Amino acid sequence: MLLTPDNKLKKLIVIGDRVLVRPSKPNERTDSGLYLPPGVQEKEKVQSGYVIKTGPGYAIPVPVENESWKTEEEQVKYVPLQTKEGDLAIFLVSGATEIEYAGEKYFIVPQSAILMLEREEDL
Repeated sequence: MLLTPDNKLKKLIVIGDRVLVRPSKPNERTDSGLYLPPGVQEKEKVQSGYVIKTGPGYAIPVPVENESWKTEEEQVKYVPLQTKEGDLAIFLVSGATEIEYAGEKYFIVPQSAILMLEREEDL
């Protein structure tokens, strides 16, 4: 689990097909060298950030069968998400919800709003 040094995100539980993303630092300048104010940088339609936590995935409906040998844990099944902790996600800001937690800015992003992932694979 990718956490901060003081584990302040340990208590957070991400629900369903959502992903907690810490936005990466936006470009402060355009390619031509023009400095952009923070308000312009945050209004971009697409942003990137690192996946900090992921939800369990998409819930699969389980047929209701009253079988006494089944435990409660077996009642809900999930299709796992494609995103993994540590991925760099490129996502649509319009589909994300911005939050502030412990003084830092994060986005809660549904997997459907993620356009692309960059993953460092260990070879």
